Amino acid sequence: MPSTSPEFPTRDTGPLADDTAIGGFVFDNSYARLPDRFHAKLPPAPVEAPRLIRLNHDLAEELGLDAQALDSPQGAQIFAGNILPKGAEPLAMAYAGHQFGHYTPQLGDGRAILLGEVIDRDGQRRDIQLKGSGRTPFSRRGDGRAALGPVLREYVVSEAMHALGVPTTRALAAVTTGEQVVRDAFLPGGIVTRVAASHIRVGTFQYFAAQGDHEAVATLADHAIARHCPQLAGQPDRHIGFYQEVLERQAALVAHWMSLGFIHGVMNTDNMAISGETIDYGPCAFMDAYDPATKFSFVDEYGRYAYVNQPRIAPWNLARLAEALLPHVDEDTERGIARLGEILATFPERYRAHWRAHMRAKIGLEREAEGDDALIEDLLEAMHQGGADFTLTFRGLTDAVFDDGADETIRDLFAQGDAIHAWLPRWRARIAMEATAPRETAKAMRAVNPAIIPRNHRVEAMIDAAVMRDDFGPFDELMQVLAEPFADKPQHAAFLAPPQAHERVTLTFCGT
Repeated sequence: MPSTSPEFPTRDTGPLADDTAIGGFVFDNSYARLPDRFHAKLPPAPVEAPRLIRLNHDLAEELGLDAQALDSPQGAQIFAGNILPKGAEPLAMAYAGHQFGHYTPQLGDGRAILLGEVIDRDGQRRDIQLKGSGRTPFSRRGDGRAALGPVLREYVVSEAMHALGVPTTRALAAVTTGEQVVRDAFLPGGIVTRVAASHIRVGTFQYFAAQGDHEAVATLADHAIARHCPQLAGQPDRHIGFYQEVLERQAALVAHWMSLGFIHGVMNTDNMAISGETIDYGPCAFMDAYDPATKFSFVDEYGRYAYVNQPRIAPWNLARLAEALLPHVDEDTERGIARLGEILATFPERYRAHWRAHMRAKIGLEREAEGDDALIEDLLEAMHQGGADFTLTFRGLTDAVFDDGADETIRDLFAQGDAIHAWLPRWRARIAMEATAPRETAKAMRAVNPAIIPRNHRVEAMIDAAVMRDDFGPFDELMQVLAEPFADKPQHAAFLAPPQAHERVTLTFCGT
């Protein structure tokens, strides 16, 4: 059928087309080669006085870029969008999405520009995108800019997640723009350069499916398969295989979040990446005291995306992807629904298997035994009853494996200690069943239980210093500390502590 999707106007890059070769960018822009209705081609809007806050040297080298050349005033011009590197084909991607359960037919990159794609040193294709780079046809009433605070939050949390081993988009650079943006006040502007396996979302498929543009859905699916599941390319049942792969990646991702006490905050379908990476760090946060109902997002009034709901929202989002793919799965609609439904029904057990693996490792269990799930659940319930800190409780158990004197330190984390007092002997008896020596068990536990996370009060203090005083010392210090989250370093002891009552952060904001 003929396409009903709009084709977006392009804009000449004009004076921005510096065509500089600085930085060593070698682009191969596959998304830019898709039909015009997939994107709007336009350059970033220039900013007044860009200044480089930080360049991620390790990531730059991983991407095959010249980090030394980019860590410069000219690099700041590139990461601000004032200069386009040679081979860039800037564009804003079209997508839709369910936001808090309500469908919005056109969202798209309203404040982001995809510069292009590079092949990293491992042969993997990676997107390079500027976020906060000005208005696009998808901006609606927005200014297309980002305030400095959310830029720094995304940089810190995405890199912390990477250090924690969680699949995630990465932060390559952050700049200040020399301009102000208007939110509830005048705030300094910033731009973060984001790197991703791709920026294709569930909402990208929804955008075309809702318009009945089945040709575009098929084109997008084949593009995503070639990029993320190349073993399925050209297979008759590739759409079923693709759906199954996306579902498995999301089950693994959300289980990893849950094992660290991470709360994404806006699990809209436009914020679920097909690649299985964590994407769009807005009002995200890590919980301190364990409470499954914890939420931080100011806009999540009813807790749709609270911690406990994340494993429930993921399959809801995946059901929306199934709806978009349905016409390509089977000519018989009912049979297609049954086939996709059968896969979707496996999500709870797939998620549970990943969650169980993470949680067993966190309490030092290598071999499976009957009653392990109950042991884990009872620990979490004790933590909830006692208001115990999520991160410190699991980290404390690593010492208690070989030193029962550490039990007292763990009990001190609990306002009510009866439940944990009863749990610890059960855990010790279970640990005794393991064949591994206690110190080896503790070593394995330290590799999965971080000592340091980007605690909300630390992140907010860092943002306040940068925004209010133009002081990036706390940002640099936080980045240094979070780079080694599993290490025991006495000089970083202050970063382990949960917030005092007056430091607690109860609300986070997305920054749009």
